[in-house]
Formats: sequence, structure tokens, C-alpha cells
Amino acid sequence: MTELSAARDAAVTDRSRLAGSAYNSDRDLAARQSLYQWQTPRYDLPGIVAEQLSGVRGRVVDVGCGNGKFIQRLRGDRPELALLGLDIAPGILAGVPGPVAVADATRLPLATASVDAALALHMLYHVPDIPQAVRELSRVVARDGLVIASTNSDLDKAELDDLWQRAAGDVLGTGRGPARISLSARFSLEKAPAFLREEFGRVETIELPGTITVHNPEPVIAHMASYRAWADQHEVPFEATIERARTILADHIARKGTFEVRCLGGIIVCRR
Repeated sequence: MTELSAARDAAVTDRSRLAGSAYNSDRDLAARQSLYQWQTPRYDLPGIVAEQLSGVRGRVVDVGCGNGKFIQRLRGDRPELALLGLDIAPGILAGVPGPVAVADATRLPLATASVDAALALHMLYHVPDIPQAVRELSRVVARDGLVIASTNSDLDKAELDDLWQRAAGDVLGTGRGPARISLSARFSLEKAPAFLREEFGRVETIELPGTITVHNPEPVIAHMASYRAWADQHEVPFEATIERARTILADHIARKGTFEVRCLGGIIVCRR
């Protein structure tokens, strides 16, 4: 591991940064989520998760529930479930329908085998000790229960990585600039199954490929700007690079009509 990648891993998992900046409200998370409204095919991710939970009765915990997107859907679709939302960031829990609690994924405040399913959706890459978090998920889920995780591929949104490096290079006057930080790299769709197989005998990956097509720069710029909590990790003036990316995008769209971003995310369904 290089010194840079070690520093970025530390930044992605730093609790004070996550709770105090990245997720102290849902502004930046919502900006990342909203980009998918321009994706085809459109995936109803909360609906897909609800479908996977169709055979589950009883208690479900959403670990790292963020702004409660999945809890809100399950409250509507499955009112009979006893739902609990957990997150390390108190600020982002403010708008989540309760019960909710502040908790660490590596030390879940739940009894052994006390829930029938656990969700860990787009969050395990933020946990410093991923194997310990997987052990905790396994511990709290009943023997015949399931765990659903989600993340993005190492190949996800490569066009945004390229755009960032072009913009950063222009700002620095160096051709191509340094790469932007990847939040999901530590627990990508390619790496996740190996972590999960340490505790679960059946691990099924459901890939969700798509293409985002935008006709103006703003959805993409909002997504890129949502990484502001990690601005110090980009080795380039963050706001200046965002503005340069906006100019590059506007020019591209003026010439081509659209800007396309290829996406690859997925969910991983785990059973004993």
C-alpha cells in the first residue's frame, strides 16, 4: 500500500470526519443519491432490498442507515417489521423515522441472534475493521436470517474519475492531475464477497449496471462536490477543480448534447 492510499483509507474511515463533516447532515449523501435519477435502466434499490426481505419476519436492523432511504421504504412496504436504524453520525439521523441510535458497526448494541435480517448498504467501506464488522453482522443475525450489503464496483463512474483528473491537471498546469478519492475501494463489488464469505456460506452478488446521461453539468458537479469532506485528500485546490470540471462538462455537452457516465453497483445477499 502506498503512503497516499494509506492516508486515503484513513480518511475514508475516520469517525470524526464521517460524523462531523461527511454525514453531519444528508446534503452530500443526497447529492450522490440524486445522480441516479438520470440512470437507465432505473433501479429501485429500496424496492430490490424490500423484495429480498420478502421472506423475513420480525426484526431488521439497518446498520449505517444514513438518511433513512431504505428504512422509510420498508416502513411503507412492510409496516409489520420491527425496524431499527443505526449510524455513527448523529446529524444524519435527525430526519430518519425512529427508532434510531448512534452506534459503531464493529460493536453493535444488539444481542446475539436478536435480528432476522441486517442491512449494510453502501457503508462497510467506511468501517476501519471490515472483518470485525462482518463478524458483528453475523453475530446479531439469527441462524436462518440474512445480511444484505451493497457497494460499487472498482469500474464504477470511471468517466467522473477521468473528468476530475482532467480538471485537476488544468488547475495545476500538469496535464493530468492526481486521482480523486474513491470511497468504495476498500469494499468494492469485486472485494466484498471475500470479506462476507468469512462468515456466510451463501453469498450471491446481484450486479446493477447502468448509464447516467445528463444534459447539463449540475447533477454531475453536485455529485463531485459532495466529496468536500475529503477535499484535503485530493492534492489539488478542491473548489477550483470543481469549477474547472463544470467548464469542461459544459463544453462537452455543448458539443455532444449529453455527458454519459457508466455505473456498476450491486447488492450482496448473504446467508449461512
